[in-house]
Amino acid sequence: MSDAGTRKSAILLMSLGEDRAAATLHHLPATEVQALGVAMARLSQVSKDELAAVLAEFRMETEQLSALHLGSGSYIRAVLRKALGDDRASNLLEDILQPDEPHGGIERLNDLEAGEVVELVRDEHPQILATLLVHLDRKKASEVLEKLPERLRHDVILRVATFGGVQPAALAELTDVLTEMLSGEGLKRSRLGGARTAAEIVNLMNSAQEEEAIAHVRAHDEALAQRIVEEMFVFENLLDLEDRYIQRLLKDIESDSLIVALKGSAPELREKFLKNMSQRAAETLREDIELRGPVRVSQVETEQKAILQVVRRLADAGEVVVSAPGTDDFV
Repeated sequence: MSDAGTRKSAILLMSLGEDRAAATLHHLPATEVQALGVAMARLSQVSKDELAAVLAEFRMETEQLSALHLGSGSYIRAVLRKALGDDRASNLLEDILQPDEPHGGIERLNDLEAGEVVELVRDEHPQILATLLVHLDRKKASEVLEKLPERLRHDVILRVATFGGVQPAALAELTDVLTEMLSGEGLKRSRLGGARTAAEIVNLMNSAQEEEAIAHVRAHDEALAQRIVEEMFVFENLLDLEDRYIQRLLKDIESDSLIVALKGSAPELREKFLKNMSQRAAETLREDIELRGPVRVSQVETEQKAILQVVRRLADAGEVVVSAPGTDDFV
């Protein structure tokens, strides 16, 4: 917000009265509240003409905003297409403009145990399985994949990585399957999938299956396998996280989980965590790591992947920013 805009906002808030001003500030980020508080404190004299101009501008903008619903769909389409191009805009519009729906068919699969999902879908065509998996939570999709027979698992991962949307015939078949399994609840067509989705799912599998999956994709398409690998975020990538994000991450990690995860990590990554803790906490953690006896590699991998899940959750919530491996982009 510009200085002029902040002054206008401060004048408007001062004219609202204490209760309305407080209610308005309640919905703003702390940084904006602080800026507006400073601006209100610095207000000394406001002429009648300036107050009238601020109120008139606010009224005009309010009237324009209240009328947006009349053509907001076409407006959003135009803006997104100009900003993103037709293809990317189309991918987003279905989700943005589609009204909220009740907990639907595929979403209900997230509430089932992975074994129950496998029992429901294991005899379906691999393309249907891929379509289901791209809709599931990444952790649930990974658990389901791990329980599939190896040959089927590799086939499905490849289809996830090359997924480009649900074709009409596949959509009709999938709808029939879900109708039979889950009482016919609705299904939203998805354009999910691709190397990123495959990477997020494979990232949560155990290391042996992860390596087998990548090897299978590489045998089919070397470039595609490389894209998946580049999209994968592994525990060592936490070394690139900013210190403030490591500090935020530490709030959501169990101490015992961190001890095991760092027990099998590189020294520099261990120091990355330790330097973002209080001196006392760092000393305690260092002692706990040294005193911990031998730990199985599989246990280390399990705890590291659990921490990566926390990272992904925080990233999705906008509380942590991580770079896509091998790029300068943010995800």
